[in-house]
Amino acid sequence: MKMIRKKISIAFVVSFAILLNSCGSKNVLGEGELKSDLSSKNIIANHYKNELDFETLTGRIKIDYSDGENSQGVTVSIRMKKDEAIWISAPLSVVKALITPDRVSFYNKLDNTYFDGDFSYLNNLLGADLNFEMVQNLLLGQAVFNLKEQPYYAASVANKYQLKPEKQSELFKTLFLLEPTHFKMDLQQISQPIENRLLSIEYKNYQEVDGKVLPNEIQILALDADHKNQIDIEYNSVVFDREVSFPYSIPSGFKQVEIE
Repeated sequence: MKMIRKKISIAFVVSFAILLNSCGSKNVLGEGELKSDLSSKNIIANHYKNELDFETLTGRIKIDYSDGENSQGVTVSIRMKKDEAIWISAPLSVVKALITPDRVSFYNKLDNTYFDGDFSYLNNLLGADLNFEMVQNLLLGQAVFNLKEQPYYAASVANKYQLKPEKQSELFKTLFLLEPTHFKMDLQQISQPIENRLLSIEYKNYQEVDGKVLPNEIQILALDADHKNQIDIEYNSVVFDREVSFPYSIPSGFKQVEIE
């Protein structure tokens, strides 16, 4: 995997960030009681029962990014229509992105570059085959894979519910930890041993906003043999279900970001 490293921090921020929180919210982790005899089917059913229900989301998020050589922090505005679009804009529209189920697009006025294509950019960056639904679920505290599609072993680990597939894929291995209060994700890991890659998403805590439970802080690590990319997300404001628009147009004369 090779790409333009000096552009990676802003590019990653605008093409992968999203989510929420608001003033007056409260931490809801640590309030639930783990039941060690709960079956995997019951754990999975509770996970989907507590899926965040909303139509649109607007807010601001603070993002810190590091690739081992460079680091950067930025606060961006975000608009989201569930299952349809994620729109992100830095102050003065210096960097802007639009992510839809079949498109990842962003531009950067600081160096006059842009990307407009499929999810190959995110996949190369994170070392996993992602789509819009997976990105959305990942950042909402939901499982990146459909847990109903195969049987899982359930166990209790450090006051968390652990789920592992009864039969792991030959191409990648998965691990899920769920917190016992609302059965949201505590940790998600996707590894590709042959490729020596690991994508780890850790949910530091959750908050309740307008009766809806959503992540507060998330740490995303993408590791391979040569690189370590880390992004820390902190959500500081959100409003649900207001009308939203997604103004977006790549400026003329910009150079496209190359990936290999």
